[in-house]
Amino acid sequence: MVHYSWPENAKMLQVRKITILSTLCFFFCSCAAVCGLNISTKCAQDAAMFLTELKKSQPDQYAVLMYDAFGKMGSDVEGGNVNRVGSLQECLSVEGPGFGGQYCQVFLKQGALDYFVGICVPDSCDEADVSTLIVYGDFLQGQTPFITSVPDLFISESTLGIFMTHCIRNNITPDLSAVVCLCVCIIMVALPLVVTVYVAVVQWNNKKEAQSNVDPANYGAILANSSANQSKECILLQNTQVQECDKEEEHEGRDTGRVMSFLHSLSVRFSGVCFGDGVCDSVCSRSSYPCLNGVRIFSLFWIICGHTVQLSAWSGLDNRKRWRVAVESNPLYVVAFSGPVYLAVDTFLLIGGLLSAKSFLGCIQRSKDKPNLRLIAHFLFRRFRRIQPLHLFIVCAIVTLFSFLHNGPFWFTAEDQILNCKAFWWSNLLLINNLFTITHTCAPWTWYLSVDFQFYAATPFLICLYTLNKRVFVSVAFTLLAMSCISSALITAFLHLPVHQPTTLEYESYFEYYYNKPYTRYGPYLLGVLTGIYMVTKKEALIKQRWQAAAGWLVSLSVMAVIVGSAYMLRGQGSPGHAVYQGLHRSLWALTVAWLILACFVNRFLSMRVWVPLSNISFACYLVHPLLILLYNSKQETLIHYTDLNFLYLFLAHSALTVVLGWVLTVLIEKPYQLLSSSKA
Repeated sequence: MVHYSWPENAKMLQVRKITILSTLCFFFCSCAAVCGLNISTKCAQDAAMFLTELKKSQPDQYAVLMYDAFGKMGSDVEGGNVNRVGSLQECLSVEGPGFGGQYCQVFLKQGALDYFVGICVPDSCDEADVSTLIVYGDFLQGQTPFITSVPDLFISESTLGIFMTHCIRNNITPDLSAVVCLCVCIIMVALPLVVTVYVAVVQWNNKKEAQSNVDPANYGAILANSSANQSKECILLQNTQVQECDKEEEHEGRDTGRVMSFLHSLSVRFSGVCFGDGVCDSVCSRSSYPCLNGVRIFSLFWIICGHTVQLSAWSGLDNRKRWRVAVESNPLYVVAFSGPVYLAVDTFLLIGGLLSAKSFLGCIQRSKDKPNLRLIAHFLFRRFRRIQPLHLFIVCAIVTLFSFLHNGPFWFTAEDQILNCKAFWWSNLLLINNLFTITHTCAPWTWYLSVDFQFYAATPFLICLYTLNKRVFVSVAFTLLAMSCISSALITAFLHLPVHQPTTLEYESYFEYYYNKPYTRYGPYLLGVLTGIYMVTKKEALIKQRWQAAAGWLVSLSVMAVIVGSAYMLRGQGSPGHAVYQGLHRSLWALTVAWLILACFVNRFLSMRVWVPLSNISFACYLVHPLLILLYNSKQETLIHYTDLNFLYLFLAHSALTVVLGWVLTVLIEKPYQLLSSSKA
């Protein structure tokens, strides 16, 4: 008879216990695959192997890594830290016996609380398998489940419900649409670059030939004339007027024929050398209203600041509740994320209305005839070709970037964008995406382009009324302004919409029925049209004495302060005050900005040359900055921690990258295709 010492007996009992547990676990998982639990055999075997290995006294490293990659509850649950992200990279680094690690997210509902838990499972399991394993309680460490509910100390409801499981695959398999979009992006970027190199080589050869044929006595004079001619050519390229560009084409056509003229025009217009100089030049600006540059830039950075705060909060904070409390009481957020959110967009609409009125009045003056359908069609088509190349490039870039980049724990926002752009890209092409639900929109921030174009199409009608009968024009304009204000108030009253605040981010109806609809946003644009008509037709100064300027500034700044501050006093929803505020505040804001534009005093600051280069790239910056923010947030592997300093750094970093990328897109996409299309007009 063999006698065991106490340590040896304990070790034998532990081995037997592990063997029994392993057998039972393997038996359960195998039965699950066979007995109607709808789990694949391979997944059941790999999960059983992982759980068996984990129960050993010294488990293999892969099992430790898989368990360690599971999301665990952290501290500051009261502050909103309920999501348990886990470790994506640690899970993907797992190499088990016959399987690898796969990171999945289990989205849970516990009473009124929604959160997700990151888990690491064998890559042989699909999302349905993972859900089944969790429901039947297979993931246990001893008697403790890997996924635990939030303690009843924080929430009274302890029952957990799974409403979605999402697994992130290691391999990237882009579909045909992603490949097509990638090719479109490459072609649109490569064409200006190739032609720029071609132009540089031709100019270098011409310069070399000129130097070889020059008389040494006249060498300096010829070089000076050559430099002057190149400068004139760059200045000509910066001008987008159709008539001046056509003169160059006609001259080239007489010398070298139509085909060579077109090729020369194509190469010169796509040359990034002159375009880059024009974008960065603070002198070569033909704008009649230089103060618009400063207004446009401040509005742009306000929008970037608001999107930085909003999109970061939507992606995931580990102290979301504390952020919501701070943003309602911290004066800094009056600027960063004010109650009537994104009044800067109404400033853009005001500027758009002003410039559209100025542009169409200029078309009428140049045509020396009454407005006709051909003139209106040319007016609208010119606007369409002005904004669509870069707009559609951004749509293709969204599909390309989000399809080829690796997923992350917060990638679900990016995946929504991919699906929406693949399904609803045509609404962006037709500039009607603002008429669809916010959940079925590709690049939701481009709703502004659609609204602006729809308002732009109405400008010829208003200008025609103005030229025919000014009294009728005033009546129609007043009626449209009143209808826009009344419709906003009625929608707010009947749907019980809140004034937009951080505490009302969940109200999708605010965006669905109010925020991006043309009938609620036309007021600022119409006021811009009226401002543009006044600035074109009235030559005398609006402000003639200092007291008038002081009184106007006092009233304007007071109205702005009331508009921003009132939103913080209108808590809750459904009161008559909400309806009145929603109906009036955007038009009142646009009216105050119109005063700033009309007041001559403001030109001293807003017309500074420093704003001109940034204003030249503002369109590209507006389109690309949400894409940068989404990419940054989607690639995070941990929750973002809110502090004022962190958000300030994010805003500055996003702004800097936006300016750099905005300049690149303006040089490579916006300006070349804009001037190319103008040569064909």
